[in-house]
Amino acid sequence: MRKEIGKIQKIKFGYGGYQDAMIGVSFTLGGESWGVSDFWGAWAGERCESTQWSEQDRINTLGETSMRISKILDDSKKKDLNDMLNVPIECTFDGNLLKSWRILTEVI
Repeated sequence: MRKEIGKIQKIKFGYGGYQDAMIGVSFTLGGESWGVSDFWGAWAGERCESTQWSEQDRINTLGETSMRISKILDDSKKKDLNDMLNVPIECTFDGNLLKSWRILTEVI
């Protein structure tokens, strides 16, 4: 595990995630010599019989996404996702895999 300090470089709410077939929030995070993306959301389309999630699963995931957004807004002392550009963050990686990230509340 390693930790990197960086900033939120881009935020977008809309379609994204797997093949842009999901609805939620996309983040581009990065530092001087690294960059990574993260997506929080759920499937956007209508459910069909072959899907392995229920409508309740999607509602739960989108609710959890909203709560996560609320937390990072509170942590960064912002009222709008658009105001979060350049907010300092700490990312935790396992090799090159992003495991988690958080707002660096210590410097805000």
